Amino acid sequence: MKLSTKGRYAVTAMMDLAIHDHEGPVTLADISQCQGISLSYLEQLFARLRKEGLVEGVRGPGGGYRLGRPSSQISIAEIINAVDENIDVTRCLGNKDCHGGEKCLTHQLWEDLSSRLYEFLDNLTLANFINRPEIREVAYRQDTIASRIATMFPPRATLSARM
Repeated sequence: MKLSTKGRYAVTAMMDLAIHDHEGPVTLADISQCQGISLSYLEQLFARLRKEGLVEGVRGPGGGYRLGRPSSQISIAEIINAVDENIDVTRCLGNKDCHGGEKCLTHQLWEDLSSRLYEFLDNLTLANFINRPEIREVAYRQDTIASRIATMFPPRATLSARM
């Protein structure tokens, strides 16, 4: 199984959101800056995540996105499924037509692996993962770097307001 960029970015963005959820709504621009994911790509992903109820938008000043449910109730498998990613390692995508229209010799092996992989990801919640010390350490480092970059390169509106 190869998880595409779509699935990886969705999980990464949701982890970033979960880490900062207690601070209030998080903008996609903040996630984009911290995680190095294009803003337009995040907009597409968050439309799908919102449709599945995993995030909710907050409008107005100070708006952004919040988790749609507590992080302890959002599994990694749900996030991957929400962006139409398939957790399946069979060559035929589970259609049982991998060998001349019939099931291949190793189909059951790959189907069992797909099942276990899905079960693993379904039992791993955002809360399980973001509470790991090594994840907190990386998040702190990214926040510090993003803060420095924002100070060095303020938005153009800020520059013109100074002049």
